[in-house]
Amino acid sequence: MKIHKKPTVLITAGEPLGIGPEVAVKALKDPRVQNACVPILIGDPASLEAAGYTPDLAELIAVESLRRKPARRGPSPWGGEVSFQALKLACKLAAQGRAEAVVTAPISKQSWAKAGVPFTGHTEFLRKHYGQTALMMFVSGAVRCALVTEHFAIKDLHQLITKERILRAGRDFAAALQKLGFKKPHIALCSLNPHGGDNGCFGTEEAQRIVPAVAALRADKINAEGPYPVDALWLAHARGNFDGILCMYHDQALLGLKLASQEPIVHVTAGLDFLRVSPTHGTAFDIAGQNKADPSSMTQAILFAAARRPARK
Repeated sequence: MKIHKKPTVLITAGEPLGIGPEVAVKALKDPRVQNACVPILIGDPASLEAAGYTPDLAELIAVESLRRKPARRGPSPWGGEVSFQALKLACKLAAQGRAEAVVTAPISKQSWAKAGVPFTGHTEFLRKHYGQTALMMFVSGAVRCALVTEHFAIKDLHQLITKERILRAGRDFAAALQKLGFKKPHIALCSLNPHGGDNGCFGTEEAQRIVPAVAALRADKINAEGPYPVDALWLAHARGNFDGILCMYHDQALLGLKLASQEPIVHVTAGLDFLRVSPTHGTAFDIAGQNKADPSSMTQAILFAAARRPARK
């Protein structure tokens, strides 16, 4: 009988002036995390040490910046450079096969912008370099959803939500659910407009784009239905009528998700060569450094990552 080693999980500490270092360190102190994987932290050493990091918790790969560290907490070029360099290094190592998964603590999009990072978030970076079909997906117990579009202005959705984009997201979502154990996942698609467009009274995206995408998914032997008005769909999913729901835009997913979830929420980027998982909260600059941050979502993200990748021999 062969003995398998625990999977290696790379953990980026995220925005160094936010709660990322704190939730990462608190999660590492959980015995379940230590039993589930071999964790490796990547981030600013001083921020992690201030949060209680000690070498016995995990190996630390230090990331430094040539920029000046600000005196106050908040978005900064320094924080943006540190968090972005940590992400790039973690993804590079994972892509080389040196870890089974990457777990990312929250970054500040403002810090990235101040540092000149040409991406609005993790998903956009991952899609550019590690998988053009990278799909933003969320899991919380029996609740599962994914997004057709992510970080875009509402005014731009009309151009962005196309049949092709919906179809690609639906295929990736079905494939991701299969990896979670659903042999033939039953997914439902949200409508974009109120009341599903009400036969064109409130928009034509449903008839012209979503309905054809659903038909194409079914032609691919994917058990897809919709589009359904989002208020009714979230309730149906919470009652177990669907294995997952595909939402058209960010807040359509996150609002229902956070109301329906009974367990910590895990964010998964599906469609990559390696597994990337993260908690679903932000940097919380207002409570950073005060030992008030709740590590439950980060802990769950690490446990999810460790369980969803086979251990190396």
